[in-house]
Amino acid sequence: MSLWGPVVAYMALIFLLSSMTGLPAPPGRLGDKSAHLLEYAGLALLTLRALAMGRLGDVRLPAAIGAVAIALAYGLTDEIHQLFVAGRQFDVRDLAADAIGAGIAAAAVWTWGIIRRSSGSASRRA
Repeated sequence: MSLWGPVVAYMALIFLLSSMTGLPAPPGRLGDKSAHLLEYAGLALLTLRALAMGRLGDVRLPAAIGAVAIALAYGLTDEIHQLFVAGRQFDVRDLAADAIGAGIAAAAVWTWGIIRRSSGSASRRA
């Protein structure tokens, strides 16, 4: 529950926001696509944490790919869901922003894990 609970709660929040006919504008100068990017970066991070059993410093490529795939699949279902909400629509550019956000987040954590493991093995050899 501690691993997947936050993922499910975050997905429920996305679903709730997607069910609204009119959303308030994102804060500051943050545009709609930037908001999607950040929203799905967050989903990918939570999903990656769950897939990595809470060990973000030890993320492997399959977990990173899995997190992006889950976030993107949820983004697709979210866009389909919006077809049934008055005033909302399916937008492939939103889905692209979702994918970019999820990909950046997963790639960053995966890269951080590689660097962390490399520096750990270098210090053990010294």
